[in-house]
Amino acid sequence: MSRTLGELSVLLHARLAGDPTVEISSIASFASAELGDLVFVDDPRHLASAEASHASAILAGEFASRSTKPLLVAAHPRQAFARAAIWLTESAPTAPSTHSTAMVHATAQLDPTVTVEEAAIIRSNVHIAANTIIGAGAVLGPNVTIGRDCRIYPNVTIYPGTTFGDRVIVHAGAVLGSDGFGYVRDAVTGRYEKFPQIGRLVLEDDVEIGANSTVDRGALDETRIRRGTKIDNLVHVGHNVSIGEDVVIAAQTGISGSSTIESNVIIGGQVGIADHVRIEEGAILGAQSGIPSKKVIRGKGIIFWGTPGRPIKSYLKDLATLSRLSKQK
Repeated sequence: MSRTLGELSVLLHARLAGDPTVEISSIASFASAELGDLVFVDDPRHLASAEASHASAILAGEFASRSTKPLLVAAHPRQAFARAAIWLTESAPTAPSTHSTAMVHATAQLDPTVTVEEAAIIRSNVHIAANTIIGAGAVLGPNVTIGRDCRIYPNVTIYPGTTFGDRVIVHAGAVLGSDGFGYVRDAVTGRYEKFPQIGRLVLEDDVEIGANSTVDRGALDETRIRRGTKIDNLVHVGHNVSIGEDVVIAAQTGISGSSTIESNVIIGGQVGIADHVRIEEGAILGAQSGIPSKKVIRGKGIIFWGTPGRPIKSYLKDLATLSRLSKQK
């Protein structure tokens, strides 16, 4: 979708220096930019590189007062660029429909604006609100509730009783609401017997779940992921886990049952979190950190690293000590 610089300046609340009629059709890097592209600069040192590119216009921070190209100036250029990307790449809406190969139970209630793609299966008493898209091959179990403006990509499986808020995005292959990993060992035979997994899973508004991620329902109560949390691909969230608002979790992280992740936490890739852990608000777990059972991590804005996870200053100090000791041998 093409937009003029004048339209973008209004949409982005950015100051425009240059011709407002210049049309922008896409975004690009400096190296790949062509006529009609918009590039962005958040560091004054890179402004010259942006000007040397083939882009039609530059989006920059408030440090940029003039340029050889038309210029959009925003207080937060990276965020503005992301929003511009969404507006420029969004496709024209298609008419809602249910594909002839989809199977929709007679008791399911779908808003007339819902789209159901090829071979999707929607079982009994499912409720889907306006403007939601159900991708090809997705399976929605009985009593699932999906809010407005959600996007469920192909081959997502949603177990019975799962509840979504509005604007939830779930990428291909994710499995949501499956049984938690809970067993009781028979004292006589030593065999494992399944502990009942009869709770539910709740995803609040604006949550995004990455491809092939898995989130278990609660054993007796619920697993809940709160508003605005973003989960990368190949992440596992165990049963009874509570995740706060605006949490970011990178790929291949595993969170064991009954752990609590408070709001605004950042979790790097391949982090392992054991059961009954509490990560308090604003803490940052570096990649491949390991958090033992029942541990409490606290410290807003503090980076924790290593196994067991500890503040990075302590971690680096330990490494330096080990290095000195090894040299003394």
